[in-house]
Amino acid sequence: MQHDQGQARRLFTALFAVIALALALVLAQVNASNAQARPATFADLAEMVSPSVVNITTSTMVAGRTGPQGIVPEGSPFEDFFNDLDRGPGQGARRSSALGSGFVISADGFIVTNNHVIEGADEISIEFFSGEELPAVLVGTDPNTDIALLKVDATDLPFVKFGDSNGGGARVGDWVMAMGNPLGQGFSVSAGIVSARNRALSGTYDDYIQTDAAINRGNSGGPLFNMDGDVIGVNTAILSPNGGSIGIGFAMSSAVVRNVVDQLKEFGETRRGWLGVRIQDVTPDMVDAISGLEAARGALVTDVPTGPAEDAGMLSGDVILLFDGVQIEDTRELVRIVGNSPVGKEVPVEVLRGGDMVQLTVVLGRRETSEAVAFPASTDEQDDPAEAEILGLTLSEITPDLTEQYSLTTDTGLVITGINPASEAASKGLIEGDVITEAGQQAVTNVADLEARIVEATEAGRKSILLLVRRGGDPRFVALVLEK
Repeated sequence: MQHDQGQARRLFTALFAVIALALALVLAQVNASNAQARPATFADLAEMVSPSVVNITTSTMVAGRTGPQGIVPEGSPFEDFFNDLDRGPGQGARRSSALGSGFVISADGFIVTNNHVIEGADEISIEFFSGEELPAVLVGTDPNTDIALLKVDATDLPFVKFGDSNGGGARVGDWVMAMGNPLGQGFSVSAGIVSARNRALSGTYDDYIQTDAAINRGNSGGPLFNMDGDVIGVNTAILSPNGGSIGIGFAMSSAVVRNVVDQLKEFGETRRGWLGVRIQDVTPDMVDAISGLEAARGALVTDVPTGPAEDAGMLSGDVILLFDGVQIEDTRELVRIVGNSPVGKEVPVEVLRGGDMVQLTVVLGRRETSEAVAFPASTDEQDDPAEAEILGLTLSEITPDLTEQYSLTTDTGLVITGINPASEAASKGLIEGDVITEAGQQAVTNVADLEARIVEATEAGRKSILLLVRRGGDPRFVALVLEK
């Protein structure tokens, strides 16, 4: 009996030791994870990536000053980070130098920087971490994303690769490190965290990572690294009242940059997909007026010119909810996805039309060559124009006199000739000269058409009606509450 009790105690002691060891291993892993989340130093990372980061010096011949010079306010998000080394008031032509940053992305010498760093430059010089300097040639630029691709004649260069700007290491709160040539102080490192993501400044394809890592003039074009040493952004802009870093910097995400760089390398220019529609965001007040829509999401089609969307059967008033398998939340997301899609790709698109989901297949065109397609206007003439006061608007069928008075670009629809300043229509920004061409997602050519659409919406139990309004040829949808 005593022998059995002793054996049980030994087994218990051994089991306890195993549990304690397992717990110690778990705690060690947790501590290691915390140590990685809060690095004690960035020295190893800086040492690893520094040979791939470059300083860029450009030289440009500029005309001499001939009169009083204006002062450009500093601190704009799109203000160049140039350090103009020649600020003399010489009257003749002079050579101006500017500084920026960049990084090597291939062993054979391809270098990424910002377009504004090298724009207009006659000469571009690259300084490497080793101190070696080489001339660079311009491969291609994309002003829309402020990205440029350079090339130096070299082999076996150390380089960095792009990381996932939408994945781990690029989340809000993750550590990041910026490196560049701030104020001419080359190969400087600053560290911080991702402050926000998917920021839009003013560009069509904006997808900026916001960071509090110090970014100053000369950092433009430099890389923003995650803790694995991968580039998740290209430092491009700052928000500052005085031109210096206050912890609000912006880096164009690698998700955008990688696609642009691939196109510049292959074609020397960008070749973005083009859907061929005019669109606007769906606002909350439109939801009730659009049959089958349960929330304010998607991209509302306002016009369909000759092009890929028209060929696929897309119509004005369609709400694009799914593009190439991706749920569309707003117009900005759709524009970015379309622009990043290959020219000629067959894309499945799902639209909401009249309460039903309609599946279409669109063969994308090329934005750079097709965007300027003209929007045709109807030439049908209206006789015996009628006027009416509806929803706070004074409306008239279009006449030659009204066309001349308001410089109308269409002769089909109802022109607003008066507006009650206290009406909802006025608060929604409608003005005299606007033309209503659709109501309830159906064409209106006269007052009777509009009245019929209002009756239909009321009988269907809707609280508002969706109007397609054109101003100077540009269409947009406006939802107005129906009068009781």
